[in-house]
Amino acid sequence: MTTLRITIDPVACDAYGYCAELLPEAIVLDEWGYPMVDGRPLPPELVTQAKRAVRDCPRRREKKAGS
Repeated sequence: MTTLRITIDPVACDAYGYCAELLPEAIVLDEWGYPMVDGRPLPPELVTQAKRAVRDCPRRREKKAGS
């Protein structure tokens, strides 16, 4: 089974915050509105939400990564 993790390009992110709204279990916003992830693997029940967060990112700066 593939382990999925969320990564975010902090330089390219414009801090819209949609990802944290769609996946609050894995993404939180810092005091300026930029997303932060802890790098832990996503549990299987969050994979669908994670795919939506990646798809709906206005700048497409979020990625799912298998490891």
